[in-house]
Amino acid sequence: MEKVGFFKSIHFKFVVVYILLIIIAMQVIGVLFMERQEDKLKGNFTKNVDENADMIEVNLEGELEKIIKDTEKEESYQNLTSLIRDLSYSDMDRLLVVNLDQQIIAASDESLVGRKTSDNMISISQALLGSPTNDIFQKKVGDQLVRTYVVAKPIQTPSGQVLGALYIEASIEEIYELSRTLNEILANATIIALAITALLGIILARTITRPLADMQKQAQVMARGDFTRKVRVYDRDEIGQLAASFNDLTNKLQEANEITESERTKLRSVLSYMTDGVIATDREGYIILMNDRAEEMLSLSRHEAMGLFLPEILGLEQDFSIDQLEESPSSLILDYSSKEVPFIIRASFSVIQKDDGPVNGMITVLHDVTEQEQIEKERREFVSNVSHELRTPLTTMRSYLEALAEGAWQDENLAPKFLNVTQTETERMIRLVTDLLQLSKMDNKDYQLNFRKVNLTEMMQQVIDRFEMSKSEKISFEKHLYNKPLPVRIDPDKIIQVLDNIISNALKYSPDGGKVTFNLIKEATNVHISIKDEGVGIPKQNLTKIFERFYRVDKARSREIGGTGLGLAIASEVVKAHNGEIWAESEFGKGTTIHVKLPTHQTREERV
Repeated sequence: MEKVGFFKSIHFKFVVVYILLIIIAMQVIGVLFMERQEDKLKGNFTKNVDENADMIEVNLEGELEKIIKDTEKEESYQNLTSLIRDLSYSDMDRLLVVNLDQQIIAASDESLVGRKTSDNMISISQALLGSPTNDIFQKKVGDQLVRTYVVAKPIQTPSGQVLGALYIEASIEEIYELSRTLNEILANATIIALAITALLGIILARTITRPLADMQKQAQVMARGDFTRKVRVYDRDEIGQLAASFNDLTNKLQEANEITESERTKLRSVLSYMTDGVIATDREGYIILMNDRAEEMLSLSRHEAMGLFLPEILGLEQDFSIDQLEESPSSLILDYSSKEVPFIIRASFSVIQKDDGPVNGMITVLHDVTEQEQIEKERREFVSNVSHELRTPLTTMRSYLEALAEGAWQDENLAPKFLNVTQTETERMIRLVTDLLQLSKMDNKDYQLNFRKVNLTEMMQQVIDRFEMSKSEKISFEKHLYNKPLPVRIDPDKIIQVLDNIISNALKYSPDGGKVTFNLIKEATNVHISIKDEGVGIPKQNLTKIFERFYRVDKARSREIGGTGLGLAIASEVVKAHNGEIWAESEFGKGTTIHVKLPTHQTREERV
């Protein structure tokens, strides 16, 4: 997380706002106070000057009236001068008494007496006309401008006759000086208040920002998955309660995280050990999860699959969109079989969706149904083959029986032939049913072999001798048998049946002048039997299928020479029940060799 700069921090903003509030408050208070104070001081000053002017005007009225009447004029001037001297006070810079001719007849500065007025002519002129004036003016004293309060008012009799004018100048600069002093005091007080306010603001801001910074650090630690750290609670105020709530939240998140991690571990274990593949997608159909089994089934690593489109990796992009998969039947059969290996998958789809909410994704479960499909295919083929194998003799029998019923039984030449064919087909059906019953018993788990110790060399010699007596003279036998007694623990009846089926096939497919070769070899823990003919052989692609039920390489020729197509299937089941192996080697056109390996000792009674 990016670190917050000092000038962008709450700390700085809080202090600045706090200081600005104090500055604004002090400025507003200072302006209002100084305006009021200055107005009050000026008001008091001008009122005092006006009152003194009124008092002086009253005292001067009588003396001016005497001067105008020319009665005791000299004495009146002296009295006027004395009166002016007595009435002047320190705040007055100048006090003048002017007659109607605008001649100064008395003044606080006696050097001005007798001169014509020149300053403030308008004020004196208006006063001589009976209109008093008062105002503040600036005048230059030396190099400075000094503010002066000027009062000019008429001196008149009670009847209203103007006798002259009274002119007063009083310096008001001290009032402004006092205001400036007060401003300086207020400014200094403001600076001191701001310094104290800034200090208090910093302290107050720290009480707020320090726990917030601690909570921010805690959030960063929590984001890394560490829930052990706690926020320090500095006080029991709102921020302290927030810190306590944050710690409580941390504890609950830790518990929730532990539960989630536990569930995730369980889910990971379940997904890892599932025999079915599981794929999860987001709402757009792109893969976000895949377990190990799905990787194996699709031959695609989860790193390669992440972000790929589900229909694409399932090979359905041409037939289905993700929306169609969501609305499709619950499962689809996907055939990934190759020429060498069959592989069929059932894909089941289920959407991830809250009640009446939008679809958030899809879960696809991949189940390997190769074995089930193979079994189902074999079952269908088995039913078809059994039906076909039974129908052929039954059809033949029905034809001949119908012919006999229609009168052929009376024909001495045809009747025996028809009955012979019917008997042959009946025996063929009996053999077929017998073989089917035997396979059915072997498929039954309750079927048990009867093991006993026999001399395999002697037993095999007896089987070969039996076939040698009934074989065609055009076919020869060549024997390479173990020349000593070879004790093995087997079910002799079942092994004799295996040998009968193999030798019978070898004789059927051997041409005239052909040879059947027998080998019996003792190995470390096994005995190895091989029976080789010089028949037409078996194509390489069919070698693994000859042990399947009803499988025939050349069906037409196989039916011509007889057989049910179950002999090698029965042999394979019997050998497997003995914990042995059976396989074929062949070169097309040169013959076939059937190999059987049996253990010399059985460790337990085998069931099939």
